[in-house]
Amino acid sequence: MASSTVSSGTRRVRRQLSSSPWLFAAPGLLIAGAFILYPFVSTLVNSFTDRRTLVPGEFVGLANFRELLHDDMFWIGLRNSTLYVLGVVPALVLLPLLLALLVQKSIPGITFFRSAFYTPVVASIVVVGLIWVWMLDERGLVNAVLETIGVGRIGFLSDQWLILLSAMAVTVWKGLGYYMIIYLAALANVPRELHEAAAVDGAGPVRRFLTVTMPAVRSTMVLVAALASVAAFKVFSEVYLMAGPDGGPAGEDTTLVMLVQRTGTGLTGRVGYASAISVVVFAVTVVLMLLVLRADRKEES
Repeated sequence: MASSTVSSGTRRVRRQLSSSPWLFAAPGLLIAGAFILYPFVSTLVNSFTDRRTLVPGEFVGLANFRELLHDDMFWIGLRNSTLYVLGVVPALVLLPLLLALLVQKSIPGITFFRSAFYTPVVASIVVVGLIWVWMLDERGLVNAVLETIGVGRIGFLSDQWLILLSAMAVTVWKGLGYYMIIYLAALANVPRELHEAAAVDGAGPVRRFLTVTMPAVRSTMVLVAALASVAAFKVFSEVYLMAGPDGGPAGEDTTLVMLVQRTGTGLTGRVGYASAISVVVFAVTVVLMLLVLRADRKEES
């Protein structure tokens, strides 16, 4: 009788122990399912329908994706998003590393500069964007300075390509501090003996950077490249604030995410078509990450 009571108690304890991890993970799983998994599946399903904002829609197969091939705005958005990646990612891979090397040294007052460089990261992108719009406006601070030195006013917010370059500058400026912190953590693990040995061999600062620092933080550079690529391809706020809701002159600065927002919102929004564009954005971001990882593996081999 006693042995059966002990065995039943043991089984009950084992069941409780086996279910405990799931109980702790349940809140996170519920949140992920409600705000990540369900929207993803819903978007995927809607991409094969002609659903609108107030109309459930019917299954149309690949009609939305075939329409994308003949949509000029889709190709404009794909071009701008791709250019954004090409313009932003190299800067966000290299400049934060140089900045981390600059603030890595333990000298008086360096904490202030670390905090100053990180401040744009915690600032709201809307606030940051509006500040830059004010600075780059035709009557803004930058043009006032240019006119004072005799250069003349430049249409940063009226020219198609200058709008895109201005938005890229905002993205780089805001992301420098974030990736600097990642590089600082990586640089802390680089043995000082390697730098000392290279210095003894006569290597200067540039050579030590190329032969010691970069190889030591190469995996971190791959991580930064992957994160920056995905974020740059999905850019929205910077371009939206710089170019306006219409995407600049004739919509030439529209990005894919802006096209999703413009197409899928409103009382007559084409939710099915916007979902198809979202699926393309997701597919391209996955391809970007795979390309970065493959390049890293090829470099290792």
